[in-house]
Amino acid sequence: MNHSICDLRAVLAATNDEAEEFCLLFRRRALEMGESFVFTAELLLREALTNAIVHGSRGDCQKQVLCAVRLAHRRVIIAVQDEGDGFDWRAVPKPPEESLDTRGRGIDLLRKYASRVRFNNKGNAVTLIVRRPLSEPVPSQDPTPITK
Repeated sequence: MNHSICDLRAVLAATNDEAEEFCLLFRRRALEMGESFVFTAELLLREALTNAIVHGSRGDCQKQVLCAVRLAHRRVIIAVQDEGDGFDWRAVPKPPEESLDTRGRGIDLLRKYASRVRFNNKGNAVTLIVRRPLSEPVPSQDPTPITK
């Protein structure tokens, strides 16, 4: 039995404009379905796409970023992969709490707001899971796949 509510998949040029367009599509679909945790999921999606564009693709708009989002009954799954060399995500230090620097907080932000964060071994792909609290009702809509 497929409990998926919505699947969004795209191969994006590594540009902020393409990432923005995909994020707006996600927000629109999630809001149409009455998802209560749209802000958190969109924050994570934007951060993962930004990391893929800025760090993975190094701003090279000839490179591609693969993105898939699944809104399921009690969770959102976000998967982002870039064509970059990857990085050692295990070695990323946690930023100091008292620091006012806004850079270097991406991984910490992912870990703070996602229920689960998984990088591939190479470090050029991340999967994020956001779980809906059990106290919230589940939207009851038919599965609708959407592909960009």
